[in-house]
Amino acid sequence: MGFDKTYWDKNYSEPETMDGIGNAKAHVKYLKSMLEVEHVDISSVIDLGFGYGHLFKAMLKAFLPHTAVGIEPSEYAFKKAQKLKLKPVDTTQLALKQIDLLTWCRQVKNKKGEPYDLAICTSVFQYLTDKELKEILPILSTKVKFIYLTVPTDSEFKRQVSDLDFKDEYAIHRTREKYHKLLRPYFTFISSRFLESKHFFDEESTPFTDHLYRY
Repeated sequence: MGFDKTYWDKNYSEPETMDGIGNAKAHVKYLKSMLEVEHVDISSVIDLGFGYGHLFKAMLKAFLPHTAVGIEPSEYAFKKAQKLKLKPVDTTQLALKQIDLLTWCRQVKNKKGEPYDLAICTSVFQYLTDKELKEILPILSTKVKFIYLTVPTDSEFKRQVSDLDFKDEYAIHRTREKYHKLLRPYFTFISSRFLESKHFFDEESTPFTDHLYRY
């Protein structure tokens, strides 16, 4: 069902200071520059939990995709994001769905259609159980070519408490090794926050030529 207003008021009390909101333009600049270096074109984008919509809006403005989809299970966040002008140009076909990632994966599992060039998934995985991630990841790898992924590990959660006096009581703490184990069968790590689907690419077919950074 997604988090209610209590979660957003507690965890996003100062949204302008948060990663992916206050620095949304920096995230976009980094990602767009990396893709331009490798001549990778992005014509379709999906945000797998857009929250308040700030990063999603910045991504759409930068890439001007032909097709864009955003999903968000929280009714409270969904309504706030709808107030933003998310659609960058009239030619972008934008669809917003109030739905969670697991349900979306189950719905599209056996549907045919072109994969999304880029998925955005920021601060989502820490709220999903191991069982849910094990069901989601193999499906997701067949529906998106690349994914811009951020998820805090257990060590980062500790730093949030000590450095920022912030504790996310809703999140599941996992080690870096645990996330790697869950992701590795389906995705290749290309760069910081950027993963490539193994369903679509290997070392011979990838557009990313610096193989030193593949793992």
